[in-house]
Amino acid sequence: MIRLFNVYYPIRTLILLAGEALVVCTSFYLAVRLQSGEDSELVLSFEYGYYKILAVTAFVLLLSHWLDLYDPASFDVRGEQTFRLLLVLGLVSLALAATEWINPHLLPGNGLSPRSRTSHDPALIGLGILTVGLLSWRTVYGWLVQQPYLREKVYVLGTGDRAQRLVQGLRQGRQMGIEVVGWSGHLEGEVTRETVAAHLMEQVAQTSVHRVIVAMQDRRDAMPMQELLQLRLQGVHIEEATSWLEKITGRIEVEQLYPSWIIFAKGFRFSGTFRLVRRLLNFSVAFIGLLLALPAIPFVILAIKLDSPGPVLYRQKRVGRRGVHFYCYKFRTMRPDAEADTGATWALDDDPRITRVGKFLRWCRLDEIPQLWCVLKGDMQFVGPRPERPEFVEWLSREIPYYGVRHVVRPGITGWAQVRYKYGNTLEDAKEKLQYDLFYIKNASIGLDVLIMFQTIKIVVLGRGAQ
Repeated sequence: MIRLFNVYYPIRTLILLAGEALVVCTSFYLAVRLQSGEDSELVLSFEYGYYKILAVTAFVLLLSHWLDLYDPASFDVRGEQTFRLLLVLGLVSLALAATEWINPHLLPGNGLSPRSRTSHDPALIGLGILTVGLLSWRTVYGWLVQQPYLREKVYVLGTGDRAQRLVQGLRQGRQMGIEVVGWSGHLEGEVTRETVAAHLMEQVAQTSVHRVIVAMQDRRDAMPMQELLQLRLQGVHIEEATSWLEKITGRIEVEQLYPSWIIFAKGFRFSGTFRLVRRLLNFSVAFIGLLLALPAIPFVILAIKLDSPGPVLYRQKRVGRRGVHFYCYKFRTMRPDAEADTGATWALDDDPRITRVGKFLRWCRLDEIPQLWCVLKGDMQFVGPRPERPEFVEWLSREIPYYGVRHVVRPGITGWAQVRYKYGNTLEDAKEKLQYDLFYIKNASIGLDVLIMFQTIKIVVLGRGAQ
């Protein structure tokens, strides 16, 4: 796996993405060459042809991303992948046709005067080459990833639930190019240091293991230290399960997580320069966002007033950085007496307290606009753990270990937990989201913030996860 923006990605996924980018660029480059002939270099160099090809490539990759064509979980569903790929090509053809009708000079190969062009449409030529190229590349890629010599052989050292979760995660994530050739859970009888060591060395001898991942709960008596040291000196990679579970799940499991791991692990550091740069970026984007939202605000206010009586804004106390309380503002989406009888409660699926206008505001996230004011004030930022109410924080801190760690950073309008996990309204959901929040806090960076914002835009545009 490779690390980009402090997030781990399977190398195979990046190869797929790079291959498709090359296919798109090559398709329209060849189209310009075929259409323009001797004038192709003029079109590419002086008519912004290369930039136009890059713009088309970015558009195709963006559509593919929105339709989850790079989602490793859907790689094995070949019929669905082919349908989505054809849907991308259909949308690209519509976009090219619309651009041709509005302003043909925006497309690659259309920068020349009509007299110096052939009768062939470069966009149509490029689309034809692209269709054949993408379908062929996906077929070749599907064959390549099945080859055994491109897989890394892994042995999981451990027998508990944690080891089993790791084995299942590695086997389900076949796009990572990892083959679990053995693990200590296959041992019969009493598990001792001797039996674990014998099984490990037997598997290494039979399958040429490249990597050993240690996921043992009790290491005092059963850890084969001498054998691990011998393998390490022979070039076998020895790694700890916590880091690998973080890589394959995008979260940090709090079960069996020791404070020493947090102390010594890379990450969980925020320099003064990083905080200053992020604060300036958040302030600037929030200010611009409020200016852009100003035309829509009067219509939102009018809709809320016409739909139900009560205030337009909803003010609620939340817990921010270092446990400091602040007021979070939203456009009201529930009845004014929503918690009159129950007190502080999480919103439910199809919550009857939500108004008709409130459902629409939540669906398109317009209710979040007033939170930009919280970002301007410095109580929140765009990306971070979602702020919780003091009543819930007190309860969750008692029930979930390390829950207070999420308060070392400012809360956010969106976050890693929001783009990777569904809306939650239970204790188990809060625990799951904390594990994603810990991953974000450990790996926080400007690049990761941009990635989360990009994923958030995708979720909003596609209407996913509204609550």
